Amino acid sequence: MLVSLRQGEFHHTLADTGSVALVLFTSPECGSCRQIKQLLPKLVETHSDWQIFEVDAQQEMGLTQEFEVFHLPTLFLYHAGAFHCELRAQATLTDIQDKVAEALQQPAQEAP
Repeated sequence: MLVSLRQGEFHHTLADTGSVALVLFTSPECGSCRQIKQLLPKLVETHSDWQIFEVDAQQEMGLTQEFEVFHLPTLFLYHAGAFHCELRAQATLTDIQDKVAEALQQPAQEAP
C-alpha cells in the first residue's frame, strides 16, 4: 500500500524514516504510474522495513516544482531520512531492488 504525502508533511515524514523510503510522483491519468503503483507494494513483501510513499504531482505542485519533476512516474530514494537520488529503474522488482542497492553504495546527496 502506498502512503500519500502532502506538501506540509513531506519533509518531516521522510526525515523520520529509519530505512529505505521510495517516493513515487504520479498522476491519476498516467498509465505507467498505475503500473508501477501496483508493483511497488510487492517490494515491502521482501523488504518489510522499506516504506513506499506517493505524491500526486497535480495536487502537490509545490513539491513537483521543488523536485523538478517533468516526467511521470518519477521515483526518489531516501535512506534513514536522507535524500539519495532520483531512482532510474525499469518497472520490475529486480531492477528496482538492484538500483536501490547500487544507489545506497553512494553517499546521500543534497535534495533538489
